[in-house]
Amino acid sequence: MPRTVFCQYEQRETEGLDFVPWPGELGRRVFAHIGKGAWQAWLAHQTMLINENRLSPMNPQHRAFLEGEMAKFLFGGGAEKPAGYVPPEA
Repeated sequence: MPRTVFCQYEQRETEGLDFVPWPGELGRRVFAHIGKGAWQAWLAHQTMLINENRLSPMNPQHRAFLEGEMAKFLFGGGAEKPAGYVPPEA
């Protein structure tokens, strides 16, 4: 039986993550309060941030930026798109 959580992002009871997805306190908070659907939405947003801002996950400053954006996206009511971002045509 899957683990369920009340997802703070989606504001509903949903299937929880299978593992802590990020190190430290933020990772434990995500594991306890974020569902799989919200995590997938964050991963898509994170990919866009990495591509648009030319970030490297190996750079500690870039990781710190992504961690702050993750907290805003999942717990703070959303994160902004990069300046000049144009969504791809459908």
